[in-house]
Amino acid sequence: MKFKIIYPKWRKLEGQTTFNLPPHGPVVMAASLPEDIEVSFTDENVEELNFDEAVDFVGISMMLTVQIKRGYEIAKIYRDKGIKVIFGGISTMLHAEETMLHADSIFLGESEGRMEEVMNDFKKGELKKVYNFLNEHPPIEWVGPARRDILNRSLYNHKGVQMVDLFHASRGCRFSCYPCAVSYLGGRKFRARPMDKVVEEMASIQNNRLFIVDNSLAQDKEWVAELFRAIAPLKKKWISHTIADDPEILDLAAKAGAWYVYQAVFDTSDFIKERIKRYHDHGIGVEGTILLGLDDQTEDDIKRLIDFLLEIDLDLAEFTILTPFPHTKVWDDLYRQGRIFDKDWNNYNAGQVVYQPKNMSPERLQELYQYAWDSFYKDESQELKMFKLFTKVIMKEMEDGTFVPRRRDLANQSFGKQVIR
Repeated sequence: MKFKIIYPKWRKLEGQTTFNLPPHGPVVMAASLPEDIEVSFTDENVEELNFDEAVDFVGISMMLTVQIKRGYEIAKIYRDKGIKVIFGGISTMLHAEETMLHADSIFLGESEGRMEEVMNDFKKGELKKVYNFLNEHPPIEWVGPARRDILNRSLYNHKGVQMVDLFHASRGCRFSCYPCAVSYLGGRKFRARPMDKVVEEMASIQNNRLFIVDNSLAQDKEWVAELFRAIAPLKKKWISHTIADDPEILDLAAKAGAWYVYQAVFDTSDFIKERIKRYHDHGIGVEGTILLGLDDQTEDDIKRLIDFLLEIDLDLAEFTILTPFPHTKVWDDLYRQGRIFDKDWNNYNAGQVVYQPKNMSPERLQELYQYAWDSFYKDESQELKMFKLFTKVIMKEMEDGTFVPRRRDLANQSFGKQVIR
């Protein structure tokens, strides 16, 4: 039986340096399929989808809200051919009721230990409309190595530079941040994978540059310290979300290959300024993630924040507009208050205002968003700043003997990051 996994394309934000990373959800799900299932994969962001390919069953994996309308279009084409379609992934979970209208089946939750049931039901012609495991997380020990073999790695490069591979050492998040849906998707409990399996999978990845996509590396200091000590001998170079603000942890992170980190910058306090400095003191670059449009922000607050960013020596900055994704506290609040005026999911890209801000007009917030990008990158473009950050990882690799020259790696080229999640 041939199972086709599809990752729908979406329109990227204009004016930002973008590239396509190999998606993580599809390769993790593929690892949980029974061994007798033949798998093919298409990421529409890097290659054209061939609707004439002979397949028995189609799975559409959607991470972003901006993917779902394209996902529905793809599903209709296959269903019109008489081919059944199942949806899964983060955005399927956030938009489950609507997605059911466009699917033969939807899968909610984590796939380990569950896909054999789905495939057997399909073979018997008894596919269920919903497989709901949102609140039934499988034992974390069941998480195996991702099926990166289904990817066409040659397609994931930017100007000849090989992109990072995605990897995760834990699931769940004990934090519940205001704009985030992670606690709904993965639960409020931090769930760490067995360390031997973490090291084994990371060692098996041929790419030396990784993105550790765990929700946070600041949830359990003892575990994080153990993780960094365990992976240090692999000499991988990696980026991640926030790392615990502790000198010992940051020192271990640097020795383990930390290249740069995404750090939320939410105010102009000395704490934030010192936080950035501590990363830099350990040789770790910082990309500030800045959320605009919160109810406690005025126009002057946003302008002061932008000025502050220019003072604290950020390597990069990513600006996003508060976006009310379903199953977040933001959605609950704004929906209850009747402030959401746009429900076109193609506009839920964190770069477009879809709600009424408290202290300014939607138009003014949109202008301030553009002002933020223009101001921060006025003297040095995003491409140039990214190139400078990229040269640091090359230097780290050359120092420890892991650098492998690739086409244009040393040329005056750069790569950026996709600015929506």
